[in-house]
Amino acid sequence: MLLRERETERGLLVSVCDPDLVGETFEDGEISLTVEASFYAGEDAVEADADAVIDGLRRASVANLVGEESVGVAVEAGIIDEATVLEIGDTRHAQLLQI
Repeated sequence: MLLRERETERGLLVSVCDPDLVGETFEDGEISLTVEASFYAGEDAVEADADAVIDGLRRASVANLVGEESVGVAVEAGIIDEATVLEIGDTRHAQLLQI
């Protein structure tokens, strides 16, 4: 998985995606999701295992996840509720906001 963490004025922004999805666009009716390299990859993105992804998500103020593996790890860890996961085309997408 690709893990990218950025400090923002609103806290830690974490993005996670399955690496093979970078640059892909997924559609479902009027919904379209492009896995932009500028958001999910970038120079500060790292290849991460499940433990590193879970650690990043637990520290996140906001997170965006795309892909079967990436979303699955967050659901299995209890960080993302399965009921909130979107199926967009052939992939899964989830967002997290810690208040």
